[in-house]
Amino acid sequence: MQLAVVSGTVFGLAEDVAFHATEQLLKAGITAEYRQRWDLKSLVEADPQAVLFVTSTTGMGEIPPMLQKLVSELEEHFPAWAGRPAAVIALGDSGYGDTFCAAGEQLRELMEELGMIELQEMLRLDASETVTQVQDSEGWVEQFAEALQAWNAA
Repeated sequence: MQLAVVSGTVFGLAEDVAFHATEQLLKAGITAEYRQRWDLKSLVEADPQAVLFVTSTTGMGEIPPMLQKLVSELEEHFPAWAGRPAAVIALGDSGYGDTFCAAGEQLRELMEELGMIELQEMLRLDASETVTQVQDSEGWVEQFAEALQAWNAA
């Protein structure tokens, strides 16, 4: 199964989480490709059978600027990904109240619009509670790898 790992970050932490998740997924036998900045053409040409989004939340609950263009293009062009599995790792700070992990929620909505299936509940990493988000994501990523393998075997 070919998995695309897509990230959006402001200060680099979501990128670190995405890179580490990709390494962990590769070790679990998942064919995963991570790029710091996917563009629509490259992502559609890669034709991933599954997608993992990793994003921080910025401003008043927005998707980071480096990911906004791709999200807008996906909303406009609707690649034929209906029925494919996807998941989200969202980074945020619960101190911001209602906008905590809002970018992740927006990506969940995008997945739904594209007809993708949320394979695993979104992981919310809270900067108010931890400074080890990379390590804190490992158990979730392990479960995600198992879910992808089970999906692929079905």
